[in-house]
Amino acid sequence: MSNQSKAPSDSYVEMVQQVLPGDTNPHGTVFGGKVMEWIDVAGALSAMKHAQNPVVLASADRINFLTPAQNGDIVILHASVGYTGRSSIEVDVQAYAENPITSERVLTTNARMTYVTVNKNGKPIPTIPLNPETEEEKQRFEEGKNRHLSFKESFDRE
Repeated sequence: MSNQSKAPSDSYVEMVQQVLPGDTNPHGTVFGGKVMEWIDVAGALSAMKHAQNPVVLASADRINFLTPAQNGDIVILHASVGYTGRSSIEVDVQAYAENPITSERVLTTNARMTYVTVNKNGKPIPTIPLNPETEEEKQRFEEGKNRHLSFKESFDRE
């Protein structure tokens, strides 16, 4: 494992899925659980690219379903690391639905997932530090750091 820091762009993942009939409910829209599965896969791939090690899901801090994807739509997921702790990696994921006929694209879901870097025995290990470069990346990092500190403080009180 490299001890060098990595930029958020180093962990960027784009994943594409098509909504098939087996992925939909009686309304013809994709099951939320199917979208959650895709988000977890995209998020984990981004975290693994960053960590250069296996990762496990620790939490889904927030998943917002904004508008449903329809049967036949193409779902494009974008994932990138926004914050790293000692062994944790926070990944932001956005899912867009695109109509393959009209090319109309709309944000359907966004999520924040936290993964833990683990060794081959599944034990947490330190992860590669994140080096945010742009102002937006620096803001995402600071927000993640504040969330991490707030969580740690509330956990320590219990």
